[in-house]
Amino acid sequence: MPSLREVLDEIVAEMAGHPDRGEVASYIPQLGKVDPNKFGIAVTLTDGEVLVAGDADEPFSVQSISKVFTLALALGRVGDTLWKRVGREPSGTPFNSIVQLEREEGIPRNPFINAGAIVVSDVLLAGHQPREAIGEIVSFVRSLADDDSIVVDGDVASSERATGYRNFALANYLKGFGNLNHAPELTLGVYFHHCAIAMSCQQLANAGRFLANAGRIPSSGHTVISSERAKRINALMLTCGHYDGSGEFAFRVGIPGKSGVGGGILAIVPGVASIAVWSPGLNARGNSMLGSIALEQLTKRMNWSIFSPKPA
Repeated sequence: MPSLREVLDEIVAEMAGHPDRGEVASYIPQLGKVDPNKFGIAVTLTDGEVLVAGDADEPFSVQSISKVFTLALALGRVGDTLWKRVGREPSGTPFNSIVQLEREEGIPRNPFINAGAIVVSDVLLAGHQPREAIGEIVSFVRSLADDDSIVVDGDVASSERATGYRNFALANYLKGFGNLNHAPELTLGVYFHHCAIAMSCQQLANAGRFLANAGRIPSSGHTVISSERAKRINALMLTCGHYDGSGEFAFRVGIPGKSGVGGGILAIVPGVASIAVWSPGLNARGNSMLGSIALEQLTKRMNWSIFSPKPA
């Protein structure tokens, strides 16, 4: 088997020559300005080794990947009572579906679709001003990545607020069904800002390492969440992390993953590694086209699928 270093270099070279790179998320104007030729990948192993390739040090808007971190925070805040307000099932519909939310009377299918993440943001807003809640989220992500340089991209947050009509509709539906405790504009302020957190692949892979290590940060031994909760979050990432493309991602890649329309994907190989990949062009389901292909190749060549008999 080739070394991980060799595999990463091969993948970067292959992706550079890939003819179809998808389409950037131009419905958020600030994201539409990103160069579609960018590609980066970083792997943080549970033994602390970090390997990077391509544009792995360039910050990008993590978008919905941030929902993994807000979910961990919200579960720490309210525990399993969260599941009274948010489901745990795949949606089978686009991430911003309004029809499903209306049909299911204001209970979002899972915490990774937009409606579910808005409810999670509402939980984190309790007892805080929006600025304080946003600060808590950013501080949490910084502590996970061990990097205080991580910030919210204010231009992206403003761009999302200016064009977030569907998210305003979702928040109003949630409020109408009694599943939002704060004013929609306040909860959405938290939501838009945590989606606008900017991180590089290396920072993101480091931030996700606790999920690859049973809830602990390997370098410090600090317990972020229980091993049981880490297992549950990974399960949700596998079944719901790519919206209506989650089944295809599980079929092809075979590990938990969470995508964002900024072109990033955070993927977890339990007990082995946290992986972050970034390529801005999206496929028809709103997931990184080359990022998905790269992860499929990585897990295949390293035998990292959770469905393999003997993961490497």
